[in-house]
Amino acid sequence: MNQELKVAVAAALEAGVAIMEIYESGDFDVTIKGDDSPLTRADLASHKVIIEHLEKTGIPVLSEEGRSIPLEERQSWKTLWIVDPIDGTKEFIKRNGEFTVNIALVQDGRPILGVIFVPVLGDLYFGTVDQGAKKTSAGSVDWSPSKWMDNGESMPLEQVGRPYTVVASRSHMSAETEDYVEALRDEFGEVDLISKGSSLKLCMVAEGKADCYPRFAPTMEWDTAAGQAICSSSSCEVLNWETSEELAYNRVDLLNPWFLVRRL
Repeated sequence: MNQELKVAVAAALEAGVAIMEIYESGDFDVTIKGDDSPLTRADLASHKVIIEHLEKTGIPVLSEEGRSIPLEERQSWKTLWIVDPIDGTKEFIKRNGEFTVNIALVQDGRPILGVIFVPVLGDLYFGTVDQGAKKTSAGSVDWSPSKWMDNGESMPLEQVGRPYTVVASRSHMSAETEDYVEALRDEFGEVDLISKGSSLKLCMVAEGKADCYPRFAPTMEWDTAAGQAICSSSSCEVLNWETSEELAYNRVDLLNPWFLVRRL
């Protein structure tokens, strides 16, 4: 998977450059999609860059901003890329920096490789299920993909002296999530609750800054595939809330069920 990982990292870094040019310009050209979610020209620019990279692998791509692909076509895909060109478009528009580029490689319904880039912070999370997960940070996106990868620090990162920590959605907090946090307080006593946007929530569990991420509100496969690959590579699991089985991908319905991310 090393070659696919390098391609995905290169795609994410270059997409980040395209996104930041628009982010810094302030000219987002926001429109509303059919599902009432926002779309900016940065989403489209990122999508274009990523597709140009991933198409070279010959592996089909399922992207939030790509064309609608019927089940009849994609059900034969044993291996595919799942991409969110900007995860956290609402956070992008708010200009709070909590948005990411998500790229995952999925095989037989299981995310086996994940790359998440945080353009504003210059943080890169990446992992494969057979080699583990890493985080690297740099002030310059001029680094080559290999240099970003070589400078990564293995996750989970050491955390000392913090209480049990839950990370939850900044934009989609639900009553069920609040009830779950209260139940944890009954169990653990002191519990910290942190709000974050985008796939940063999965990254926080993967790097050890949080112990769990309950998601009892809608998400799509491209919101979670890359983060799940990184979590699975960092002693975490992403479980279907109803079945307690690992969340599967390239399903009939691309809308995720409720799920729980937790450290093992």
